[in-house]
Amino acid sequence: GVLARFASDAEAQRVALDLFDALGDEVDVLPPERMDGGYRGMISLVPALPVGPMRTHLAWVAGAMHDFDGFFGAIAAAGPGGPLRYRWRDLTLRFYRSVGNTTPNAFASGWTVAYNVNGSLDTSADRVRETLFHEIFHLDDADHGDWSPQHLTAVQDAIERKCGARTACLAPYAPTSTIVRRGTYYAFQPGNDVHEYAAEVALRWYEEQRAVVRGEPRVRPAFKCGPQENRVAWAAISAEFFGGVDLVPGC
Repeated sequence: GVLARFASDAEAQRVALDLFDALGDEVDVLPPERMDGGYRGMISLVPALPVGPMRTHLAWVAGAMHDFDGFFGAIAAAGPGGPLRYRWRDLTLRFYRSVGNTTPNAFASGWTVAYNVNGSLDTSADRVRETLFHEIFHLDDADHGDWSPQHLTAVQDAIERKCGARTACLAPYAPTSTIVRRGTYYAFQPGNDVHEYAAEVALRWYEEQRAVVRGEPRVRPAFKCGPQENRVAWAAISAEFFGGVDLVPGC
């Protein structure tokens, strides 16, 4: 259990127990595996318990999970009163380290999110929060009958017909600023599919709604106020997963 797993680090143990007690999230390690990283090649992953010098990663992950819980409480209150068709609690969080590599930053399947303590993006509380939101969306996308290929393929295809992989052309359509090294925006990186575009749009929805909920400066430009394809994807994801809530002012 959590108590035994974190016996060597009392503070990490406290954080892991709080995650379990408050949110139902269980913290563990990823068993060793060799992963086909697609365009990244084969990657060796090894267990990495987030204790001692790596405890910061556990703190960042815990902060993100508590942030999501507070955020979705606010979103549910802003909606029509029905439950959100979205799961962000009661997950298994497995920590690992990629050997000689800084990717993947995280990956998810079966209500489990695996997190890389050596990830190139896993370098601050905000970046970890964004990474985890992206990955948890993948779990919900799968749980909704593999929703994104059925509803967003036409949108992504239209964008890629216009732009190909040309970064400057794709800029108005890119939900986030993440760019693959020697590539283009992650949402449109050749080799990625519509699941990645959908997760990036969902992340942008969250970031813009979160700023409103927290009374912070708005994220600009508003994604939905860009090209028509943005509005279509934004509205579809909001309706399917987030109760149709949109706190961002109109264009």
